[in-house]
This record gives sequence, C-alpha cells and structure tokens, in this order.
Amino acid sequence: QVQLVESGGGSVQAGGSLRLSCVVAVDNYSPLCMGWFRQAPGKEREGVASISTGGDTTYYADSVKGRFTISQDTAKKTLYLQMNSLKFEDTATYYCAAKYRGNCRLVPGWYNYWGQGTQVTVSS
Repeated sequence: QVQLVESGGGSVQAGGSLRLSCVVAVDNYSPLCMGWFRQAPGKEREGVASISTGGDTTYYADSVKGRFTISQDTAKKTLYLQMNSLKFEDTATYYCAAKYRGNCRLVPGWYNYWGQGTQVTVSS
C-alpha cells in the first residue's frame, strides 16, 4: 500500500515559481515510479514529469521541459516538482502518483496510487 500527500500548491503570477512536495508513505521506496500529473477543468489528466526511485531516470511532458524539474529525497521519501516560469496554461490540480516499476513513462492509467491533489493557479 502506498499513501501520497501533496502540498505546495497556491496562486502565483505568470513567470513565477512554485515547488510542490509529495510525502510518500510506503515501506520500501525503491521499486517505485513516481509521477506528477495535472488536470485542468474540462480536460483529461495529463502527465507532467516522472522519475524512477531507484535510478533517477526522468520523463517530462514537452510542455514543461526546461521549466519544471522533478526530484526526490529518498531518505525522506519525498517527491518534489520545482515549477519555474509558470504560465497561465499550467493552471490545474496537480497530483502525485506512484506505481511499482516497470515503465515509468507518463501514462496516467499505469499508476495505481494517487494523492488528493493540490491546486496551482497561475494568473496572467
């Protein structure tokens, strides 16, 4: 069983930055894929970034490459998403998700465990 709790969302002006955190409650953190996904009103959930907990392989959506960085503190079992140069279109509810490895690519249906979500609002 994996429990995920996100924090760090909020409101920011375009061009600003936010850092999201996700605390992972699990016995063994290593064999996981961890990902950040987002869902805007009226849109499907989409992948933002993912990382393998054992090897630091990362994947990013094209829309966030160069602006967002996913990272982790394995000792703290905590996942982060640093979001810089935020745009209005980044506005969404952001979710932390986990799956047992395998493939860590950004396919929402592959992820079994989800946090409750944290809202990010970017004003233009």
